[in-house]
Amino acid sequence: MLRKLLPMAWVLLLPSYSYSETIIPYYGYTGNATATGLTWSMDGILPNPSGVDITGVIYSYKIQKEINDSLDVHVQNQNALGTGYIFRETDQWLPGSLDGTQINRVVPVVPGIHRDYWGQGSIEVDGPGSVTDANVLYMYKVTPCYDPQYDPNCPGYVMPKPVIVEVSLGDIYDATKDDNIDLDRSVAIEQNDEAIEENKKDKEEAKEEQKRKYRLEKAMSATDASALFAEAQVIEQMTALADMALISKGYYDTTINGGVYPETTTLVDSKLPESKNGLRNGLAQQILHQQMIDSQYTSIEN
Repeated sequence: MLRKLLPMAWVLLLPSYSYSETIIPYYGYTGNATATGLTWSMDGILPNPSGVDITGVIYSYKIQKEINDSLDVHVQNQNALGTGYIFRETDQWLPGSLDGTQINRVVPVVPGIHRDYWGQGSIEVDGPGSVTDANVLYMYKVTPCYDPQYDPNCPGYVMPKPVIVEVSLGDIYDATKDDNIDLDRSVAIEQNDEAIEENKKDKEEAKEEQKRKYRLEKAMSATDASALFAEAQVIEQMTALADMALISKGYYDTTINGGVYPETTTLVDSKLPESKNGLRNGLAQQILHQQMIDSQYTSIEN
């Protein structure tokens, strides 16, 4: 029977039966709940959506017992929202049952019980014996519109309203009324920052002005050097032209005839008489020179 229902459960998981953009219910089944032992928690077994209903339990195991012994095996889940069990299926093994016999069962849960009721699951053996190779799977149905707010198309959907927080003007923080803040100090700090910024700006402008002057002096120096060089070139060119003019006029290409040029001036009397005017001038100069020397000594003695 189990082998017949497993292909049916697999068909339910095909894309044609899966949940896509629609909000119709879809079906599935869990993995083996006894993978970690004969006691398990449903939180790690069932899927997360809130609209999950358990529609059936599939289980199998092998019995380990003596042929003459009898025992009961319970596959069960506690009622998470009450007392007792929300699900309990009991298998009676009577004397004559062979050791190692496997049982496979499918137990439908109609019309389905919501996941919130399914507490801790377990396989309990009552009597001399045990079970091996246990497998417990849960078939389920997911109804997305279990929560009406899941989708606007769900029945009972309510359009969410934005939460507007009302703020009183009295609740707004006013730094000017805070006793822990020194407003005078804050203003002084602000003014100091402005002065620092202004000083920084002045230094930058002075630096830029110095750069402009340096560039101007450098340009003028280059201009003066260019003018001097041009003037030197002009002088050099004029000198070259003058040299060419002199050469062309023959000043450096004149031939002087050789020979003797006799003196043509003769003196009648070779003895020249002494000039009386010259003697008087010489004597006057001698007397004046002596007076100047005497006046120096006179000034020293006085």
